[in-house]
Amino acid sequence: MRVWRAWLGVVVCAGSVLLACADSTGEALLEEAPAPEASAPASVEASAPDAPLEVAPALVLNDERRVRPTPPPPPPPPTKPDAIFQPGFHQALRWSHSVGSTVTFRMRVPVAREGGRIRVTFRSGDGNLTVQRATVAKAGTDGALASMPVPLTFGGKDGFSTGARTLVTSDPVDFPVSFRDDLAISFEARGALAVSAIDAFPGSYARTGTHSAVPEVLGGQPFERAVGVATVDVEGFPTRAFVALGDSITEGYIDMKNDTRNAWPALVEAQLGVPVVNAGVSGQGFFDALELLDGEVLTLRGITDCLVLLGTNDLGNDGALGQIQSRMLRLVERLRPFCRVWVSTLLPKEKSNHSPYTVVKQQRLAFNEWLRQGATGTDLIDLEAVTRRPDNPHLFLEGLVVDGIHPSAEGHRVMSTEVVRMLRERGEL
Repeated sequence: MRVWRAWLGVVVCAGSVLLACADSTGEALLEEAPAPEASAPASVEASAPDAPLEVAPALVLNDERRVRPTPPPPPPPPTKPDAIFQPGFHQALRWSHSVGSTVTFRMRVPVAREGGRIRVTFRSGDGNLTVQRATVAKAGTDGALASMPVPLTFGGKDGFSTGARTLVTSDPVDFPVSFRDDLAISFEARGALAVSAIDAFPGSYARTGTHSAVPEVLGGQPFERAVGVATVDVEGFPTRAFVALGDSITEGYIDMKNDTRNAWPALVEAQLGVPVVNAGVSGQGFFDALELLDGEVLTLRGITDCLVLLGTNDLGNDGALGQIQSRMLRLVERLRPFCRVWVSTLLPKEKSNHSPYTVVKQQRLAFNEWLRQGATGTDLIDLEAVTRRPDNPHLFLEGLVVDGIHPSAEGHRVMSTEVVRMLRERGEL
C-alpha cells in the first residue's frame, strides 16, 4: 500500500531525468530510489522531441466526479434571408384624369409591409404625363404631414416625363415604415394620370400649384380616388404577399363614399399581418382582366398568392356560362407561373342591371357548382356559402348587402373572416 501511495506522488523534475519519489505520508522510500550518483542514459539526454507536444483537450469533472470532455460550442444562429422589395400597396388604375396646369396631389395610402426602404411606381393615363417633383412622408390629418417630406428621385432626377399608359418607378429611398402605416405621397403633375373609378381614399387632396414639399395642411379640394400612384414597394424580409383580382366588390365599393381599408382584401390583410394588395376594378369582367393582366397584375414583383373573385359582371348573356368557364381556365393558366391561385364562388345576386335575371341566377349557380367540383384545379374559397340565406341561394343574409349586388361593410367583414379561415387552414398561414 505504501508503494502504491508513493507512486501517486511521482512528478517530473525540471532539467533532470531523475525520479524523486516520496511517500504521501512524507517518509522517504530509500529502497526504491535510484543511486544518487547514477547518470541518466545517453539515449534519454538526446530524446527531446523536435515538434511541440500536442495538448489534450480539457477535461471537466461532472457531479459524479467522473471525467467528461468539454461540450462542443453551440451552433451559430440561423441567418436571416436577404431583404427584398414586395408590394405594400397597389391599385390597378383603369381610368384616366387629365390636368392642364400643374396640380399637386397628396394621396393618403395604407402600406401593409414593414421595411427600411420604399419605391413608388406611378402610372400615366390616356396621354403624356409629367411629374416635376414628388415626396413621401408619414400622413397626418386633413392633408398635413406627420413627418418631414423626403424627396423621391427617378434615375437620379427630381421628376420624369412619359407617354400614355406607362409605369415609372422611383429610385429606392431610405424611409422606414411599419405594417399598415399611412403614407402621404405628394407629387406635382400635369397631363394624363391613371385613376381609379371610385372614391376610396379619404384624406387625399389636390391643389393647383407646386406644394409637394409643404408639411402643413395642403388645402385645395378633396380628391379621394386613387390617382397616379399605382404601387408602393417596401424592402424587408420576404413574406407571403397576396394580390386580389376582381370587380367593384373587391375594389371596395359600398356606396358613393368608400374606404379601401374596409374592403375585404384589406380586412384579410389586417388579420393575417401580410400584404393583400388590391387589383380589383369596378365593372371588370374576365375579358378586361385577361387583356390587362400584364400591366395591372403580372408587373408586380414578390407576389406569392392570387385571390380571384370574378365573373358576376359576365353573367346573363346567351352562352355566357361556357365563356366564363373557358376564361377562368385561361386566367388560372396565366397566373400559375406567377403565384399560387385561389378562386372564390360568386356571391348571391338579388337583381340584374342589364341581363335577364332568370338567366343570371341559373348561370351563377352552375358556375359555382363547376368551381366546387374542382374544375380549375386550384384552391377554393366558398364565399357564397357564408353570405347566402340557407333557404334561398340568390339572397344575401340579412345585413350583408346594400343594393342587391354589393356587400355591406358587414358583408366584407364576413367575407374576410372566411378567406382568413381558409388561408390558415389550407394555406399554412
